[in-house]
Amino acid sequence: MSQQESGATSSAVDAGNEPVADRLLGAADIRAIAAAAGIRPTKKFGQNFVIDPGTVRRIVREAGIRPNDAVLEVGPGLGSLTLALLEAGAHVHAVEIDPALASRLPDTVERFMPEATHRLTVIRQDALTLSADDVPELAAAPRFTLVANLPYNVATPIVLTLLERFASLDRILVMVQKEVADRLAARPGSKIYGAPSVKLAWYGSAQRVGTIGRHVFWPAPNVDSALVLFNRHHESAADPTITVDTTAPAPERERVFALIDAAFGQRRKTLHAALRHLVSDSAFTAAGIEPTGRGETLTIEEFSRLAAAQALA
Repeated sequence: MSQQESGATSSAVDAGNEPVADRLLGAADIRAIAAAAGIRPTKKFGQNFVIDPGTVRRIVREAGIRPNDAVLEVGPGLGSLTLALLEAGAHVHAVEIDPALASRLPDTVERFMPEATHRLTVIRQDALTLSADDVPELAAAPRFTLVANLPYNVATPIVLTLLERFASLDRILVMVQKEVADRLAARPGSKIYGAPSVKLAWYGSAQRVGTIGRHVFWPAPNVDSALVLFNRHHESAADPTITVDTTAPAPERERVFALIDAAFGQRRKTLHAALRHLVSDSAFTAAGIEPTGRGETLTIEEFSRLAAAQALA
């Protein structure tokens, strides 16, 4: 699940075990490591490896990573972003679905940044199956950050699944396909505002914080990428406009998400038509929601209000 580093190269181009002066991976390093390990990027796992140290340092900077921060990285690939996170002093739990890449990563860190090996934990697993039992140190942390380069086809499920399972997942910085980034950060009334936009807003606020050209990857994808920064809402948030209780029991969240799925499953229809089997006329009235509107106009607070009104109807 990797799409990791950009166009600059480093001076370390052999794949041996000698210590190297350059601590981050350039294009030549990425290709040498892959060749030595017999690894070729696969479409199955959406693998496009970043080959530019400047890009991974930018990701770490945008994520606000500080020394001793707890970080979850999904899809570390050949280690470009991993090394940048370790360079910043983070303690990294790297979840990799590809066995060959998971096995290679500790060796790469040992070679390029040996003093940081004790701050790396590799989990050979599908991120969509990750639970607190798999990463007890992260689960016990007061808060941690997800930093990752995600394939577009699994980006949204991974982000939403991890937010649901880990209450201490406080901040997210992901690099995804530009169109996916736009959808995640979209606002009500936009043509690209949809179920992912609203569900992510249940947990916090997201914004695009930059674009990434396709030339920073090997192999180069056919699309541009973008960075999305997400910050989780907290119960003590000072912003009075935040009215969604993200600590609400799962059944409440599930009721809200069911309305979101129904509304956007038939987005051309009015709310009254799309939700006719889920929401009564009296619930629309009690929630102060106009039934002739469409799902793309509602905020997460309005979807929550409508679900609550229906529960009391």
